[in-house]
Amino acid sequence: MTLEQRKLAFVELGKEIRASLDQSQSSENLTIRQQQLRTLCERIHLSNGWFTEENVNTALENISEMLTKKAINDWLGSYNLIENEDETLKTIGVVMAGNIPAVGFHDFLCVLISGNVIKAKLSSSDNILIPALAAMLVGIEPKFADRIIFTEDRLTSIDAIIATGSNNSSRYFDFYFSRFPNIIRKNRTSVAILTGKESPSDIQNLYNDVFKYYGLGCRNVSKIFIPFDYDLIAMLNGATGWERVAENKKYFNNYEYNKAIYLVNNVPHFDNGFLLLKEDDSFHSPVSVVLYERYHQIDDVIENLKDRSTEIQCIISFQLKI
Repeated sequence: MTLEQRKLAFVELGKEIRASLDQSQSSENLTIRQQQLRTLCERIHLSNGWFTEENVNTALENISEMLTKKAINDWLGSYNLIENEDETLKTIGVVMAGNIPAVGFHDFLCVLISGNVIKAKLSSSDNILIPALAAMLVGIEPKFADRIIFTEDRLTSIDAIIATGSNNSSRYFDFYFSRFPNIIRKNRTSVAILTGKESPSDIQNLYNDVFKYYGLGCRNVSKIFIPFDYDLIAMLNGATGWERVAENKKYFNNYEYNKAIYLVNNVPHFDNGFLLLKEDDSFHSPVSVVLYERYHQIDDVIENLKDRSTEIQCIISFQLKI
């Protein structure tokens, strides 16, 4: 299978995903594969309460944007990919995360489009969506069938490994897979630096980064840095429109639990009924909580972030160039 064939197959997968998400199209106008994906999006929350239809659709929309002809060509243009003959294929083990829907898809894409075999160990939290996308891809290009392996066993007979997990699990990955070429990812989260000059639309965009996927992604903001005179009450009041997160039982259970812990232990915090703000120098917060830290000088924040860069996925600011 040539690189061009692989690219065309993924472009077609992007088209299939977009068609299944297009609510202007009735089910009767969709192919069987497209109907099946649409039905899966509607029902997957039954197996994982975090994977609401809204969040699954958002994840798939983002994936489909990766899979346009232009996006793929622009991306691959930075690499000197060679044509792999079947006898030179490498088997790449992938330990996938499951914190947000189809979070392991980019690893899936990278292994296959580079002309290799993926041997994936799925997260129990996300063991339906990735196989469904794989089945769609095989339906488009049957030659991928021999290049996609899902396993529940230990990853053996591999040439390299990509593993995503917690700081704790990364130690096990280092132990078991250190002899292979590897990419081992640890816990990361995202932070925001506010100056007090943000517009209401900026704050709304910030809350999108806080609440999308219920805050479970590494790109979700879990920590904000604010000036000493910043009005947190006004910020909490700016969360209008996100009350719907409390309709999710799993999210609301986390909110009530964390609120109870803070109340019982007399921990100062702010509360708007579905989000808690707590002062803390940590970067990682539990679900339903955003941590904050006040600053005098922005340079102090920048130095802090540099020192702890291995914990950070994204830095967000509306007024500063970081």
